[in-house]
Amino acid sequence: MIGPGWAGNEREKPQASGEGKRRIAIVTGTRAEFGLLRPVMHAVRDRNDLELMVIAAGSHLVQPAKTYYEIKQEFDVIDSVPMQTVGRVGRWHDVESTGKGVSRFARSFERLRPDVVVVLGDRIEAFAAASAASIGGIPLAHIHGGDLAEGVADEAMRHAITKLAHIHFPATETSASRIKRMGEPASRVHVVGSPAIDGLGGFDAMGDEQAQEFGDPRVVFLMHPIGRPDEQEEAVASAALEAIGDRPTLCLMPNLDPGRVGIVRAIEAHDAHVTVCDHLPRREFVPLLKRLASNGGLLVGNSSAGLIEAGAVGLPVVNIGPRQSGRERGSNAVDAAGENAGAIADAIGHALELDRGSITHPFGDGSTGPRIAAELAGVNLVDPALLRKHFAEG
Repeated sequence: MIGPGWAGNEREKPQASGEGKRRIAIVTGTRAEFGLLRPVMHAVRDRNDLELMVIAAGSHLVQPAKTYYEIKQEFDVIDSVPMQTVGRVGRWHDVESTGKGVSRFARSFERLRPDVVVVLGDRIEAFAAASAASIGGIPLAHIHGGDLAEGVADEAMRHAITKLAHIHFPATETSASRIKRMGEPASRVHVVGSPAIDGLGGFDAMGDEQAQEFGDPRVVFLMHPIGRPDEQEEAVASAALEAIGDRPTLCLMPNLDPGRVGIVRAIEAHDAHVTVCDHLPRREFVPLLKRLASNGGLLVGNSSAGLIEAGAVGLPVVNIGPRQSGRERGSNAVDAAGENAGAIADAIGHALELDRGSITHPFGDGSTGPRIAAELAGVNLVDPALLRKHFAEG
């Protein structure tokens, strides 16, 4: 149980390894969100007035836990919070995992005593950490709040995290406006861009030799489930692969959300012209996107990477289904008119005709990490109003 010393701003904490530094706990629970959080982690670690505390949770820890070791190669992981169980996928398993996460994050925060907890997005790992921090009286910062992704079954969690959070880092002015309309004080809402854009210029396009290891693809297929039954998810994934046809394709495996089994079945059944990869670290994923952008390739699926990173590097994307409905996007995105093979094939044709040199996006200039770190260093944590929450007026 969290003790009374956590209420308000007078909690006592053990001395940090860097005495006098503000302790920033950044929680990562998935491979995709870690890619976005990396520049924030680096920016926090690079400041003399902040101490980075990385907590790995959720799907990072599901065996074989490849992404956990990826984090460990780059950062010191101060704690880990296991939530999901191998082989148990579904809505009710997510409920159980979320409850486990809240309890385990409570113990972690009580021991580590961070000054601020930082989460990103809308997944159950972020929600569990946000719930523990908010109930425990720790200032909570939320990145990518205010976005819309109406087709995701868990969309409500993003907005719930917004109401739990005390410091907001939306990616765009439109998202910031939504957060303010939810009653959050404008002084706590900082438009910083998307950290997904940070560092993209530091990657070169993937070379021929490395591309051959992945089948020298002309298409990357990246589709995540949206909580539908496995049979429905399988049908949509199969239709997309049919529409891609004989183009050499790299299929990346979906996340652990309900419906994953169906997408995996579709990929495994479609072995022609396809190379399958569980996960590409960002240092390989971004160079591959740049290669596809330069050689007439495409990204096909429903990942936010198609709307954000792909837009930033000038790569056309075919967006399938409702998962990203309502989300801002660059001019690189072509929405398929349906989830059948014909509609997806038509969208592929339109995407291939886009002028790649004129693609634009609304997600910032690539300096998001330092902006977030500066705000975390400067926010007044002893202001009694920081932890007070408000309804929207009117």
